[in-house]
Amino acid sequence: MKFIGAHVSAEGGVQNTPLNADRIGARAFALFLKNQRQWFAPPLSKETIRLFKENCEKLDYKPFQILPHDSYLINLGNPEKEALEKSRKSFLDEFHRCEQLGLDRLNFHPGSHLKLIDEEKCLKIIAESINITLDKTKGVTAVIENTAGQGTNVGYKFEHIKFIIDLVEDKSRVGVCFDTCHAYAAGYDIKTAEGFENTFKLFDQIIGIEYLKGIHLNDTKKGYASKVDRHANIGMGLLGEDVFSFIINDPRFDDMPLILETPDESLWADEIQKLYSMLK
Repeated sequence: MKFIGAHVSAEGGVQNTPLNADRIGARAFALFLKNQRQWFAPPLSKETIRLFKENCEKLDYKPFQILPHDSYLINLGNPEKEALEKSRKSFLDEFHRCEQLGLDRLNFHPGSHLKLIDEEKCLKIIAESINITLDKTKGVTAVIENTAGQGTNVGYKFEHIKFIIDLVEDKSRVGVCFDTCHAYAAGYDIKTAEGFENTFKLFDQIIGIEYLKGIHLNDTKKGYASKVDRHANIGMGLLGEDVFSFIINDPRFDDMPLILETPDESLWADEIQKLYSMLK
């Protein structure tokens, strides 16, 4: 079964996110567990936790349908010691929030080398950051998102993600989120049926399809291999609609959150309906 949704607002508290998802006809959703532009936030109250779980149960959202995203400030591969420690502390806090809310995965961008170290060193620091966090938590999977390769970001090659996973001690608690916009911008031609098949064949050969824990459904404003991360609404960018039909009709992507991060959220309800209408 396909579980399609969007990254909904947590304004007023995370307990509102299931309500916001249900309002647009979503069967999955993503959320920020705190303000994504802040390093730290007050702890979740017992009432917030209770209401979040209550709303999820009432609207039939189970943990595998929910893909929380960490703060954009976090850089788990930061070469500067003080900044790295701040990122690791913030990342651990996000994991604890997942534990409190009963969520089983946390999506994050792997990190950036900031032109201070090489990519391999950065990837090793990211793996170490993940291991430190997994050692201090339980029940939550670290879900690495492929990037477009903009700036000094790593994670734009499947080989980068494999390198990190290989160094993670608990393989049962690491996974991948595949972003369509990022993949195309990084040089994976998913636009055609042949290119799509080749990309996921490569994904399986290099990383392993069993690690896939979610997909971000985004069209792109920028071209193939541009390494520029600019999302577009479905069918309004350079990817077109075919790739989304490929995903919706592929059983490999059943029973995981398929999440819109498209820029015009007023279109989300229509986009979710359109995506479900692609089912053959």
